[in-house]
Amino acid sequence: MFLRAVAAFRERITLRVLLLVSLVFRLALLLYGEWQDSRFAVKFTDIDYHVFSDASRHVIHGESPFLRATYRYTPLLAFMLVPNHLLFFSFGKVLFILCDLLVGLIINEILRLKGVKRHSRLLSVSVWLLNPLTATVSARGNAESFLAVLVLLSLLCLLRGRVTLSAVTYGAAVHVKIFPAIYSLPILLYLQDRDNPGAGSSCHKRLFKPSSSVVSLLLKRTRGFPNVQQLRYVVVSSAVFFSLTGIFYLLYGSEFVHEAYLYHVTRRDIKHNFSPYFYLLYLIQGTSLSLPVGLLAFLPQVGLLLAAAISLHRDIVFCCFVQTFVFVTFNKVCTSQYFLWYLCLLPLLLPFSNMGLRQWTAITTLWFTGQGVWLFLAYCLEFKGYNTLHSYCGWLDFSSSSSMSLLSPESSPLTPSHLSHPHKTHPHLSHPHSSVEMTANVKNTT
Repeated sequence: MFLRAVAAFRERITLRVLLLVSLVFRLALLLYGEWQDSRFAVKFTDIDYHVFSDASRHVIHGESPFLRATYRYTPLLAFMLVPNHLLFFSFGKVLFILCDLLVGLIINEILRLKGVKRHSRLLSVSVWLLNPLTATVSARGNAESFLAVLVLLSLLCLLRGRVTLSAVTYGAAVHVKIFPAIYSLPILLYLQDRDNPGAGSSCHKRLFKPSSSVVSLLLKRTRGFPNVQQLRYVVVSSAVFFSLTGIFYLLYGSEFVHEAYLYHVTRRDIKHNFSPYFYLLYLIQGTSLSLPVGLLAFLPQVGLLLAAAISLHRDIVFCCFVQTFVFVTFNKVCTSQYFLWYLCLLPLLLPFSNMGLRQWTAITTLWFTGQGVWLFLAYCLEFKGYNTLHSYCGWLDFSSSSSMSLLSPESSPLTPSHLSHPHKTHPHLSHPHSSVEMTANVKNTT
Protein backbone atom coordinates (compact mmCIF):
# COMPACT_ATOMS: atom_id res chain seq x y z
CA MET A 1 0.00 0.00 0.00
CA PHE A 2 2.77 2.39 0.97
CA LEU A 3 4.77 1.58 -2.17
CA ARG A 4 1.71 2.20 -4.35
CA ALA A 5 1.18 5.55 -2.64
CA VAL A 6 4.82 6.49 -3.25
CA ALA A 7 4.53 5.46 -6.91
CA ALA A 8 1.34 7.49 -7.33
CA PHE A 9 2.95 10.52 -5.69
CA ARG A 10 5.98 10.18 -7.95
CA GLU A 11 3.78 10.20 -11.04
CA ARG A 12 2.11 13.43 -9.92
CA ILE A 13 5.40 15.27 -9.49
CA THR A 14 6.13 17.51 -12.44
CA LEU A 15 8.85 20.02 -13.17
CA ARG A 16 6.35 22.81 -12.52
CA VAL A 17 5.55 21.45 -9.05
CA LEU A 18 9.26 21.02 -8.31
CA LEU A 19 9.96 24.63 -9.32
CA LEU A 20 7.08 25.90 -7.19
CA VAL A 21 8.25 23.99 -4.12
CA SER A 22 11.80 25.26 -4.69
CA LEU A 23 10.59 28.84 -5.00
CA VAL A 24 8.60 28.62 -1.77
CA PHE A 25 11.59 27.02 -0.03
CA ARG A 26 13.91 29.84 -1.07
CA LEU A 27 11.43 32.60 -0.24
CA ALA A 28 10.99 31.07 3.21
CA LEU A 29 14.77 31.16 3.65
CA LEU A 30 14.80 34.78 2.54
CA LEU A 31 12.16 35.72 5.15
CA TYR A 32 14.00 33.74 7.81
CA GLY A 33 17.17 35.61 6.89
CA GLU A 34 15.46 38.94 7.55
CA TRP A 35 14.50 37.67 10.99
CA GLN A 36 17.98 36.33 11.81
CA ASP A 37 19.71 39.50 10.61
CA SER A 38 17.68 41.58 13.05
CA ARG A 39 18.32 39.37 16.09
CA PHE A 40 21.71 37.65 15.94
CA ALA A 41 25.35 38.65 15.71
CA VAL A 42 25.93 36.04 12.99
CA LYS A 43 24.05 37.44 10.01
CA PHE A 44 22.22 35.34 7.44
CA THR A 45 22.75 37.81 4.58
CA ASP A 46 26.09 37.35 2.86
CA ILE A 47 28.50 40.22 3.41
CA ASP A 48 29.05 40.25 -0.35
CA TYR A 49 25.42 41.20 -0.85
CA HIS A 50 25.96 44.37 1.16
CA VAL A 51 29.07 45.03 -0.92
CA PHE A 52 27.05 44.60 -4.16
CA SER A 53 24.30 46.86 -2.86
CA ASP A 54 26.66 49.59 -1.68
CA ALA A 55 28.43 49.51 -5.05
CA SER A 56 25.09 49.90 -6.85
CA ARG A 57 24.40 53.04 -4.77
CA HIS A 58 27.63 54.54 -6.13
CA VAL A 59 26.51 53.64 -9.65
CA ILE A 60 23.18 55.43 -9.14
CA HIS A 61 25.09 58.60 -8.23
CA GLY A 62 27.31 58.31 -11.30
CA GLU A 63 30.32 57.17 -9.31
CA SER A 64 32.60 54.15 -9.59
CA PRO A 65 31.37 50.98 -7.85
CA PHE A 66 34.97 50.45 -6.77
CA LEU A 67 34.62 53.32 -4.32
CA ARG A 68 33.06 50.64 -2.14
CA ALA A 69 35.93 48.91 -0.34
CA THR A 70 36.28 45.18 -1.17
CA TYR A 71 34.09 45.42 -4.30
CA ARG A 72 36.12 43.20 -6.62
CA TYR A 73 33.61 42.11 -9.23
CA THR A 74 32.43 43.19 -12.62
CA PRO A 75 30.47 46.50 -12.50
CA LEU A 76 27.70 44.58 -14.26
CA LEU A 77 26.61 43.17 -10.88
CA ALA A 78 26.36 46.66 -9.42
CA PHE A 79 24.15 47.76 -12.31
CA MET A 80 21.97 44.64 -11.91
CA LEU A 81 21.30 45.51 -8.25
CA VAL A 82 20.33 49.15 -8.78
CA PRO A 83 16.66 48.21 -8.03
CA ASN A 84 17.82 47.42 -4.48
CA HIS A 85 17.62 51.18 -3.88
CA LEU A 86 14.78 51.98 -6.27
CA LEU A 87 12.38 49.16 -5.29
CA PHE A 88 13.32 47.12 -2.21
CA PHE A 89 16.58 45.98 -0.60
CA SER A 90 16.03 42.25 -1.24
CA PHE A 91 15.54 42.69 -4.99
CA GLY A 92 18.96 41.18 -5.69
CA LYS A 93 18.20 38.15 -3.53
CA VAL A 94 14.97 37.54 -5.44
CA LEU A 95 16.89 37.91 -8.72
CA PHE A 96 19.48 35.33 -7.66
CA ILE A 97 16.71 32.99 -6.48
CA LEU A 98 15.09 33.22 -9.93
CA CYS A 99 18.48 32.45 -11.47
CA ASP A 100 18.56 29.36 -9.23
CA LEU A 101 15.26 28.19 -10.70
CA LEU A 102 16.49 28.93 -14.23
CA VAL A 103 19.51 26.70 -13.54
CA GLY A 104 17.08 23.88 -12.76
CA LEU A 105 15.26 24.44 -16.06
CA ILE A 106 18.52 24.36 -18.02
CA ILE A 107 19.65 21.18 -16.25
CA ASN A 108 16.35 19.55 -17.21
CA GLU A 109 16.75 20.65 -20.84
CA ILE A 110 20.32 19.33 -21.11
CA LEU A 111 19.28 15.96 -19.67
CA ARG A 112 16.28 15.83 -22.03
CA LEU A 113 18.66 16.50 -24.91
CA LYS A 114 20.75 13.54 -23.74
CA GLY A 115 17.72 11.25 -23.79
CA VAL A 116 17.26 10.91 -20.02
CA LYS A 117 13.79 9.77 -18.98
CA ARG A 118 11.41 12.13 -17.19
CA HIS A 119 11.67 10.54 -13.73
CA SER A 120 15.48 10.51 -13.79
CA ARG A 121 15.52 14.11 -15.00
CA LEU A 122 13.34 15.27 -12.12
CA LEU A 123 15.47 13.43 -9.58
CA SER A 124 18.60 15.05 -10.98
CA VAL A 125 17.04 18.52 -11.12
CA SER A 126 15.89 18.14 -7.51
CA VAL A 127 19.52 17.66 -6.44
CA TRP A 128 20.00 21.30 -7.37
CA LEU A 129 16.59 22.80 -6.63
CA LEU A 130 16.02 21.08 -3.28
CA ASN A 131 19.63 21.27 -2.14
CA PRO A 132 19.78 23.29 1.11
CA LEU A 133 23.27 24.56 0.24
CA THR A 134 22.35 25.98 -3.16
CA ALA A 135 19.09 27.41 -1.81
CA THR A 136 20.83 29.07 1.14
CA VAL A 137 23.60 30.60 -0.96
CA SER A 138 21.17 32.34 -3.31
CA ALA A 139 18.80 33.36 -0.47
CA ARG A 140 21.77 34.95 1.33
CA GLY A 141 22.33 37.16 -1.70
CA ASN A 142 25.29 35.53 -3.40
CA ALA A 143 25.51 35.93 -7.18
CA GLU A 144 26.91 32.49 -8.07
CA SER A 145 23.56 31.32 -9.49
CA PHE A 146 23.79 34.06 -12.15
CA LEU A 147 27.18 32.71 -13.22
CA ALA A 148 25.79 29.15 -13.22
CA VAL A 149 23.05 30.25 -15.65
CA LEU A 150 25.63 31.59 -18.10
CA VAL A 151 27.88 28.50 -17.87
CA LEU A 152 25.01 26.02 -18.29
CA LEU A 153 23.47 28.02 -21.14
CA SER A 154 26.82 27.90 -22.90
CA LEU A 155 26.98 24.11 -22.52
CA LEU A 156 23.36 23.67 -23.62
CA CYS A 157 23.93 25.68 -26.79
CA LEU A 158 27.17 23.81 -27.46
CA LEU A 159 25.43 20.43 -27.17
CA ARG A 160 22.70 21.66 -29.51
CA GLY A 161 25.31 22.68 -32.06
CA ARG A 162 24.57 26.40 -31.71
CA VAL A 163 28.19 27.40 -31.55
CA THR A 164 27.75 31.15 -31.92
CA LEU A 165 25.18 31.47 -29.14
CA SER A 166 27.31 29.24 -26.91
CA ALA A 167 30.30 31.51 -27.53
CA VAL A 168 28.24 34.59 -26.62
CA THR A 169 27.17 33.21 -23.24
CA TYR A 170 30.64 31.79 -22.60
CA GLY A 171 32.27 35.17 -23.22
CA ALA A 172 29.79 36.79 -20.83
CA ALA A 173 30.49 34.11 -18.19
CA VAL A 174 34.24 34.72 -18.34
CA HIS A 175 33.62 38.45 -18.00
CA VAL A 176 31.45 37.96 -14.90
CA LYS A 177 34.04 35.71 -13.25
CA ILE A 178 37.33 34.74 -14.82
CA PHE A 179 37.41 31.08 -13.73
CA PRO A 180 35.25 29.68 -16.63
CA ALA A 181 38.27 30.43 -18.83
CA ILE A 182 39.50 26.97 -17.77
CA TYR A 183 36.83 25.49 -20.08
CA SER A 184 38.33 27.05 -23.20
CA LEU A 185 40.72 24.17 -24.02
CA PRO A 186 38.20 21.31 -23.59
CA ILE A 187 35.59 23.26 -25.59
CA LEU A 188 38.03 23.76 -28.48
CA LEU A 189 39.06 20.09 -28.34
CA TYR A 190 35.39 19.09 -28.27
CA LEU A 191 34.69 21.20 -31.37
CA GLN A 192 37.65 19.61 -33.13
CA ASP A 193 36.46 16.06 -32.43
CA ARG A 194 32.89 16.95 -33.37
CA ASP A 195 33.98 18.19 -36.80
CA ASN A 196 36.34 15.23 -37.25
CA PRO A 197 35.27 12.31 -34.99
CA GLY A 198 38.21 10.18 -36.06
CA ALA A 199 40.81 12.80 -35.29
CA GLY A 200 43.22 11.67 -32.66
CA SER A 201 41.40 8.38 -32.03
CA SER A 202 44.54 6.32 -32.46
CA CYS A 203 46.52 8.31 -29.96
CA HIS A 204 43.50 8.49 -27.64
CA LYS A 205 43.75 4.78 -26.81
CA ARG A 206 47.33 5.17 -25.61
CA LEU A 207 46.86 8.70 -24.40
CA PHE A 208 48.30 8.41 -20.92
CA LYS A 209 51.32 6.17 -20.99
CA PRO A 210 53.67 6.80 -18.08
CA SER A 211 56.27 8.17 -20.47
CA SER A 212 53.85 10.70 -21.94
CA SER A 213 54.06 14.37 -21.07
CA VAL A 214 51.26 16.89 -20.99
CA VAL A 215 52.98 18.96 -23.69
CA SER A 216 53.36 16.06 -26.14
CA LEU A 217 49.78 14.92 -25.53
CA LEU A 218 48.48 18.43 -26.05
CA LEU A 219 50.38 18.68 -29.33
CA LYS A 220 48.78 15.42 -30.50
CA ARG A 221 45.31 16.56 -29.57
CA THR A 222 45.68 19.96 -31.25
CA ARG A 223 46.70 18.69 -34.68
CA GLY A 224 44.50 20.31 -37.27
CA PHE A 225 43.86 23.45 -35.18
CA PRO A 226 41.99 25.56 -35.93
CA ASN A 227 38.86 24.58 -37.83
CA VAL A 228 35.98 26.91 -38.75
CA GLN A 229 33.94 26.12 -35.63
CA GLN A 230 36.88 26.74 -33.35
CA LEU A 231 37.70 30.04 -35.04
CA ARG A 232 34.09 31.16 -34.73
CA TYR A 233 33.99 30.24 -31.05
CA VAL A 234 37.24 32.05 -30.26
CA VAL A 235 36.29 35.17 -32.22
CA VAL A 236 32.75 35.49 -30.88
CA SER A 237 33.54 34.70 -27.24
CA SER A 238 36.55 37.02 -27.30
CA ALA A 239 34.48 39.78 -28.88
CA VAL A 240 31.83 39.51 -26.15
CA PHE A 241 34.42 39.38 -23.35
CA PHE A 242 36.50 42.28 -24.62
CA SER A 243 33.43 44.36 -25.47
CA LEU A 244 32.03 44.11 -21.94
CA THR A 245 35.45 44.52 -20.39
CA GLY A 246 36.29 47.42 -22.71
CA ILE A 247 33.10 49.30 -21.86
CA PHE A 248 33.78 49.11 -18.15
CA TYR A 249 37.45 49.95 -18.68
CA LEU A 250 36.44 53.15 -20.44
CA LEU A 251 34.10 53.96 -17.54
CA TYR A 252 36.32 53.03 -14.60
CA GLY A 253 39.86 52.67 -15.95
CA SER A 254 42.63 50.39 -14.73
CA GLU A 255 41.06 50.18 -11.26
CA PHE A 256 38.35 47.96 -12.75
CA VAL A 257 40.91 45.59 -14.32
CA HIS A 258 42.90 45.34 -11.11
CA GLU A 259 39.97 44.84 -8.74
CA ALA A 260 37.88 42.54 -10.94
CA TYR A 261 40.65 40.35 -12.38
CA LEU A 262 44.26 40.95 -11.31
CA TYR A 263 43.47 41.06 -7.60
CA HIS A 264 42.34 37.42 -7.63
CA VAL A 265 45.76 36.23 -8.83
CA THR A 266 47.44 37.34 -5.60
CA ARG A 267 44.42 37.13 -3.28
CA ARG A 268 44.92 35.76 0.25
CA ASP A 269 42.16 34.61 2.58
CA ILE A 270 43.31 32.89 5.77
CA LYS A 271 40.06 32.78 7.71
CA HIS A 272 36.84 31.04 6.59
CA ASN A 273 38.63 29.17 3.87
CA PHE A 274 38.44 25.55 2.70
CA SER A 275 41.65 25.78 0.67
CA PRO A 276 44.45 23.27 1.39
CA TYR A 277 46.85 26.22 1.32
CA PHE A 278 45.10 28.38 3.91
CA TYR A 279 47.22 27.32 6.91
CA LEU A 280 50.50 27.58 5.01
CA LEU A 281 49.57 31.04 3.74
CA TYR A 282 48.57 32.01 7.29
CA LEU A 283 51.97 30.98 8.65
CA ILE A 284 53.98 32.82 6.01
CA GLN A 285 51.85 35.96 5.70
CA GLY A 286 53.94 39.11 5.73
CA THR A 287 57.14 37.24 4.85
CA SER A 288 59.13 37.16 1.63
CA LEU A 289 57.74 33.66 0.92
CA SER A 290 54.13 34.78 0.73
CA LEU A 291 54.06 35.90 -2.93
CA PRO A 292 56.16 33.09 -4.51
CA VAL A 293 54.33 30.36 -2.58
CA GLY A 294 51.01 31.88 -3.61
CA LEU A 295 52.05 31.79 -7.26
CA LEU A 296 53.46 28.25 -7.01
CA ALA A 297 50.07 27.12 -5.72
CA PHE A 298 48.77 27.48 -9.29
CA LEU A 299 51.05 24.71 -10.62
CA PRO A 300 49.06 21.68 -9.33
CA GLN A 301 45.90 23.31 -10.69
CA VAL A 302 47.40 23.89 -14.13
CA GLY A 303 48.74 20.34 -14.44
CA LEU A 304 45.47 18.71 -13.38
CA LEU A 305 43.35 21.01 -15.53
CA LEU A 306 45.42 20.25 -18.63
CA ALA A 307 45.29 16.50 -18.01
CA ALA A 308 41.52 16.58 -17.49
CA ALA A 309 40.95 18.66 -20.63
CA ILE A 310 43.02 16.33 -22.81
CA SER A 311 41.54 13.08 -21.51
CA LEU A 312 37.88 13.98 -20.92
CA HIS A 313 36.94 16.62 -23.50
CA ARG A 314 34.83 14.20 -25.56
CA ASP A 315 32.26 14.26 -22.78
CA ILE A 316 32.28 18.03 -22.42
CA VAL A 317 29.90 18.15 -19.44
CA PHE A 318 31.88 15.63 -17.39
CA CYS A 319 35.12 17.34 -18.37
CA CYS A 320 33.86 20.72 -17.17
CA PHE A 321 32.70 19.15 -13.91
CA VAL A 322 36.09 17.53 -13.23
CA GLN A 323 37.95 20.69 -14.16
CA THR A 324 35.77 22.82 -11.89
CA PHE A 325 36.07 20.31 -9.04
CA VAL A 326 39.86 20.32 -9.35
CA PHE A 327 40.01 24.11 -9.65
CA VAL A 328 37.87 24.69 -6.54
CA THR A 329 39.50 21.98 -4.41
CA PHE A 330 43.07 23.13 -5.11
CA ASN A 331 42.42 26.86 -5.25
CA LYS A 332 44.23 29.25 -2.90
CA VAL A 333 40.86 30.58 -1.74
CA CYS A 334 37.74 28.46 -1.35
CA THR A 335 34.55 29.50 0.41
CA SER A 336 31.13 27.80 0.48
CA GLN A 337 29.73 29.57 -2.58
CA TYR A 338 32.60 28.21 -4.68
CA PHE A 339 31.04 24.76 -4.38
CA LEU A 340 28.16 25.93 -6.54
CA TRP A 341 30.58 26.19 -9.43
CA TYR A 342 30.63 22.41 -9.72
CA LEU A 343 27.39 21.53 -7.95
CA CYS A 344 25.44 23.06 -10.86
CA LEU A 345 27.13 20.50 -13.14
CA LEU A 346 26.73 17.49 -10.84
CA PRO A 347 23.03 16.80 -11.65
CA LEU A 348 24.00 16.40 -15.31
CA LEU A 349 26.13 13.36 -14.38
CA LEU A 350 23.82 11.58 -11.94
CA PRO A 351 21.67 9.67 -14.50
CA PHE A 352 24.85 8.10 -15.89
CA SER A 353 26.48 7.20 -12.57
CA ASN A 354 26.92 3.59 -11.42
CA MET A 355 26.78 4.61 -7.77
CA GLY A 356 23.91 3.35 -5.65
CA LEU A 357 21.97 5.16 -2.95
CA ARG A 358 24.27 3.84 -0.22
CA GLN A 359 27.41 5.19 -1.86
CA TRP A 360 25.83 8.58 -2.61
CA THR A 361 24.57 8.81 0.97
CA ALA A 362 28.02 8.00 2.37
CA ILE A 363 29.83 10.53 0.18
CA THR A 364 27.22 13.24 0.79
CA THR A 365 27.40 12.66 4.55
CA LEU A 366 31.20 12.85 4.53
CA TRP A 367 31.15 16.00 2.41
CA PHE A 368 28.64 17.87 4.58
CA THR A 369 30.23 16.61 7.81
CA GLY A 370 33.66 17.82 6.74
CA GLN A 371 32.26 21.21 5.79
CA GLY A 372 30.30 21.44 9.05
CA VAL A 373 33.37 20.66 11.18
CA TRP A 374 35.42 23.26 9.37
CA LEU A 375 32.74 25.95 9.59
CA PHE A 376 32.35 25.28 13.31
CA LEU A 377 36.11 25.75 13.82
CA ALA A 378 35.98 28.95 11.76
CA TYR A 379 33.09 30.24 13.92
CA CYS A 380 35.04 29.48 17.10
CA LEU A 381 38.04 31.38 15.73
CA GLU A 382 36.34 34.43 14.24
CA PHE A 383 33.42 35.01 16.60
CA LYS A 384 34.60 33.49 19.89
CA GLY A 385 38.32 34.14 19.64
CA TYR A 386 39.31 30.54 20.37
CA ASN A 387 42.58 29.34 18.88
CA THR A 388 41.39 26.65 16.48
CA LEU A 389 44.04 27.11 13.79
CA HIS A 390 45.89 24.08 15.13
CA SER A 391 42.83 21.95 14.29
CA TYR A 392 44.02 21.34 10.76
CA CYS A 393 42.29 17.95 10.88
CA GLY A 394 39.05 19.82 10.13
CA TRP A 395 40.35 20.73 6.71
CA LEU A 396 41.83 17.23 6.25
CA ASP A 397 38.40 15.74 6.91
CA PHE A 398 36.76 18.01 4.35
CA SER A 399 39.53 17.68 1.76
CA SER A 400 39.62 13.89 1.97
CA SER A 401 35.84 13.63 1.67
CA SER A 402 35.92 15.91 -1.39
CA SER A 403 38.68 13.88 -3.03
CA MET A 404 36.92 10.58 -2.29
CA SER A 405 33.84 11.79 -4.15
CA LEU A 406 35.94 12.20 -7.31
CA LEU A 407 38.15 9.13 -6.88
CA SER A 408 35.32 6.70 -6.13
CA PRO A 409 35.36 3.78 -8.63
CA GLU A 410 31.59 4.01 -8.98
CA SER A 411 31.56 7.73 -9.77
CA SER A 412 32.07 7.30 -13.50
CA PRO A 413 29.38 9.10 -15.48
CA LEU A 414 29.23 6.14 -17.89
CA THR A 415 26.87 3.27 -17.27
CA PRO A 416 27.90 -0.37 -17.86
CA SER A 417 25.89 -0.39 -21.08
CA HIS A 418 28.03 2.43 -22.40
CA LEU A 419 31.16 0.48 -21.59
CA SER A 420 29.94 -2.79 -23.06
CA HIS A 421 28.36 -1.19 -26.15
CA PRO A 422 30.51 1.80 -27.01
CA HIS A 423 29.02 2.06 -30.49
CA LYS A 424 25.62 2.70 -28.93
CA THR A 425 26.84 5.43 -26.63
CA HIS A 426 25.14 8.78 -26.88
CA PRO A 427 27.34 11.16 -28.91
CA HIS A 428 27.75 13.45 -25.91
CA LEU A 429 28.71 10.55 -23.64
CA SER A 430 31.29 8.91 -25.82
CA HIS A 431 34.35 9.14 -23.63
CA PRO A 432 35.72 5.63 -22.94
CA HIS A 433 37.55 6.39 -19.70
CA SER A 434 36.20 6.04 -16.18
CA SER A 435 36.95 8.38 -13.31
CA VAL A 436 39.48 5.97 -11.84
CA GLU A 437 41.32 5.69 -15.14
CA MET A 438 41.34 9.46 -15.45
CA THR A 439 42.73 9.82 -11.95
CA ALA A 440 45.51 7.35 -12.69
CA ASN A 441 46.18 9.14 -15.95
CA VAL A 442 46.43 12.49 -14.22
CA LYS A 443 49.05 11.04 -11.87
CA ASN A 444 51.06 9.79 -14.83
CA THR A 445 51.02 13.15 -16.61
CA THR A 446 51.81 15.28 -13.58
